[in-house]
Amino acid sequence: MRYLFKTDYRQDITLWRHRGDLFWYGLLIVVLLLIPYVLSEFYIGELGGVFVFAVAGVGMMLLAGYTGLISLGNAAFLGIGAYTEAILLAHGVPLVVTLPVAGLFTGLFGILIGLPTLRMSGLYLAIATLAFGSIVGTVFQKWDAVTGGFDGFPVPTPDLFGMPVQGANGIYYLSLFVLVVVLWLSANLLRTPLGRAMVAIRDSEISAQSMGIHLARYKTFAFAVSAFITGLAGALFAHYVRYLAPDAFDVLLSVQFVTIVFVGGLGSLHGVIFGALFVRLLPQFIAIIRDDLPFGIGRMPGLEPSLFGFVLVIVILFEPGGIYGRWIKMKNWFQAYPLKRRTSFRRQKSYARSERLR
Repeated sequence: MRYLFKTDYRQDITLWRHRGDLFWYGLLIVVLLLIPYVLSEFYIGELGGVFVFAVAGVGMMLLAGYTGLISLGNAAFLGIGAYTEAILLAHGVPLVVTLPVAGLFTGLFGILIGLPTLRMSGLYLAIATLAFGSIVGTVFQKWDAVTGGFDGFPVPTPDLFGMPVQGANGIYYLSLFVLVVVLWLSANLLRTPLGRAMVAIRDSEISAQSMGIHLARYKTFAFAVSAFITGLAGALFAHYVRYLAPDAFDVLLSVQFVTIVFVGGLGSLHGVIFGALFVRLLPQFIAIIRDDLPFGIGRMPGLEPSLFGFVLVIVILFEPGGIYGRWIKMKNWFQAYPLKRRTSFRRQKSYARSERLR
């Protein structure tokens, strides 16, 4: 069991608690790089989808988990990034340019939706972003000259320094690289005054304003960053599906992003990975066990969204910390064994929002 003795205030905002963290994260990266040589193409494709959803989950986590702003329009941001990527590639723009441009262009829409919704919060903000998602979805359907409408838009195969990025392995490595960069940038952002101001707004807007934090400015910044990262995920999503259709970016996709945040662990970048694994692998699990379920349940329409909603309610009621919170409790239990106390791991009352999101 490792005991950490803090002798400097900077230890609270360091990326690595100790050298052991650096070793284990480095080992994880090496394992992920070697996985395509071990698993089949199907599993590599599924892991690539997990990485894409994890990137989108990071954008949602910065907005909802660290700033306290719930959005049901992130599927629209994903669609904007996907169509921007596909259109630029169709005009011969290289991948190293289309990827950041897709994120930046989507970030502009984040600013546009952030400015008029600054005075909203909670349910009203969710409804406003849901309306924004509906408007963007209608544009995707009706603007045939640009998006192809319901006929769809094929995504060209990109080249990266002369090498085509195609197949499960190409999307896997590209998505893994973007995910690592996004996690690193997000972790560093949360260490800055900008990130700490976002957390202060989440805990109490009145207290944050009394400390001199400009609410409108930082909320708009949170929307812009969330949209930028979700736009990057949209560009990866375009390469993952290879053919874009307007009905792919519906409200169910936005609900899945919210599920990633709450089920994985609200207020934790680690929770994004757990939540993405749950959201992406649950449909495959349902497909595997569907034939073994009773006929009435296995063929029930809407089984997948019903399970998403059920799990989300269960997590909110009985495990607010999500999967990552449960993992932390289990790790602390094993570290303290056999000197554990039953009361140490009992759910405690929370008196402030910050105490619920540690």
